[in-house]
Amino acid sequence: MIYKAIVFLPLIGFLIAGLFGRQIGAKASEYVTTGLMIVAAILSWIVFFDIALGHSEGEVVKAVVMRWIQSGGIDVEWTFRIDTLSAIMFVVVNTVSTLVHLYSIGYMHHDEHRPRFFAYLSLFTFAMLMLITADNLLQMFFGWEGVGLASYLLIGFWFKKPSASAAAMKAFIVNRVGDFGFILGIGCVFVLFGSINFETIFATAATYMPHEGASDANVIVANFFGMELTRSTAITVTCLLLFMGAMGKSAQFLLHTWLPDAMEGPTPVSALIHAATMVTAGVFLVARMSPIFELSPDALLVVTIIGAITAFFAATVGLVQNDIKRVIAYSTCSQLGYMFVALGVGAYGAAVFHLFTHAFFKALLFLCAGSVIHAVDGEQDMRHMGGLRPHIKVTFVMMLIGTLAITGVGIPFTPVGFAGFFSKDFIIEATYASHSPASGFAFTLLVIAAMFTSFYSWRLMFLTFFGKPRASHEVMHHVHESPQVMLVPLYILAVGAVVAGVVFKEYFYGHEYEMFWSGALFTSEHNELLHEFHHVPALVALAPFIAMLIGLVTAWYFYIKSPETPKRLAASQQGLYQFLLNKWYFDELYDFLFVRSAKALGRFLWKKGDVAVIDAYGPNGIAARVVDVTRNVVRLQSGYLYHYAFAMLIGIAALVTWMMLGSSF
Repeated sequence: MIYKAIVFLPLIGFLIAGLFGRQIGAKASEYVTTGLMIVAAILSWIVFFDIALGHSEGEVVKAVVMRWIQSGGIDVEWTFRIDTLSAIMFVVVNTVSTLVHLYSIGYMHHDEHRPRFFAYLSLFTFAMLMLITADNLLQMFFGWEGVGLASYLLIGFWFKKPSASAAAMKAFIVNRVGDFGFILGIGCVFVLFGSINFETIFATAATYMPHEGASDANVIVANFFGMELTRSTAITVTCLLLFMGAMGKSAQFLLHTWLPDAMEGPTPVSALIHAATMVTAGVFLVARMSPIFELSPDALLVVTIIGAITAFFAATVGLVQNDIKRVIAYSTCSQLGYMFVALGVGAYGAAVFHLFTHAFFKALLFLCAGSVIHAVDGEQDMRHMGGLRPHIKVTFVMMLIGTLAITGVGIPFTPVGFAGFFSKDFIIEATYASHSPASGFAFTLLVIAAMFTSFYSWRLMFLTFFGKPRASHEVMHHVHESPQVMLVPLYILAVGAVVAGVVFKEYFYGHEYEMFWSGALFTSEHNELLHEFHHVPALVALAPFIAMLIGLVTAWYFYIKSPETPKRLAASQQGLYQFLLNKWYFDELYDFLFVRSAKALGRFLWKKGDVAVIDAYGPNGIAARVVDVTRNVVRLQSGYLYHYAFAMLIGIAALVTWMMLGSSF
């Protein structure tokens, strides 16, 4: 019963605020949805300690809601699957969502459409909970698409703002590209394993493991898209299609362009999407399907390469962004790249650990950014800030904690450090220790990305809180700290950003690993990463710390010691600066390749098909001819008696003529 309550409480909040928000008022909508989320979050922590930390090895709890579909070979129940992985996601999703609900009471107090906003937040949360508790791929896809729908509604919440509407459409369309691959992947799983239920898939996947010395090169197991495929090729194709879906939701390289534009939504939406829900769905998918991905080294190699490129690419773009929310957005994209590298090298626990810690410090950073924006009357450009530290001291301290966490500040070789120090460093070390063909490539890009992360994170701090005020005197005069309803969520997230790493590291990759995960993640018997990463060279273990220091010192020199240096450097490297500022020109490239060509095709079909054919000869053309005939008939109704008499005479003459001629034949 407790599991059903966790999932359905947000749905109840959505229905109350969505259907009766106008009747009960904005305040009641806020209190109802937030109150239900608080209950769901408390229950989530209870389940986490019970399932992840207190159950016997291998136990999976299932709660059947109803039989859903039974047709042919498809037999699908709507069932909640609760194991360690879903219990972790319970905590992440419901904790962050609850704090976002609470924060929004203060941040959105001026908006007249608050009931609709809180209804969307709760709908978003319900869809994500449906995704993470799925016991089959169809149920997961239901939650997957629900998250996509809710994100569209939230990003475009201020729908009268053209940029917000465009951003919502962009997120929806780009995700459809990935979702197309996901749908095909589900179909391939059904062909290969005869089921879309996880229990059957995972049990059957074990039989696909090639025995030692055996080869499956000539074993035809499936016919995909008219092509006969061997076992290994079919599994690789399946994994890559599933990963395509993950790329869309988690904004990986090539399908990343929607994520920064999602900043057009209210700041609480940014925190919810970027920290705990939508963008982590792809990571969750690959982790959940680890028994299949472990069968395809080629697919894991692709995951590693794409993840490493994403981490590096997004970090380079974050170096020069001036919008405070976009800097954090590209940071999210980069950190997701770290998670996928961990998945690609087989360190599934490391990926989920970073997902767990990242939720706290990234939600903290976004909500702190919202507090800054709230303080300076909606300004988001860091070039128009500066000197805010004395005016919003609490926000400054909270954002400092988030920055220390994301940059991985800690003391090497000791259990002392912020959350990111443990999770991000673990990924980097595991990548080096892995036997992946791309381990050297990925390790190098991740270390460089760590240095860039430190630079742009401290750049944000220095530009926003230090130096002389660059805002107008009027704005500075009204700078004020946020109300307590907005600050309390920051306090709670700050605790997570400080202690989540040191408290839970033993469970995610230490001595408690096996008992903690209890089979929720699958690792092949040849995967020795948990042991090998402890024996990497000292320089490898120190690399993230050194990268962090380089980024910090460089940012301090550029924006505190010598503020003119960045301007001179940008002027001397104008081509590179514009390349990074314009995000490697991906938006322009996609606009040229897809948007303009689609519009040109649409215009051609409209002119040659709709106007020339359909309008002329189709239903529109027939209607036009009827109108023409009717218009001519109407002209006969002149209203003059002699016209009607003349028409009658002509009719009688025609009738008599026809009778005479007809009788002669």
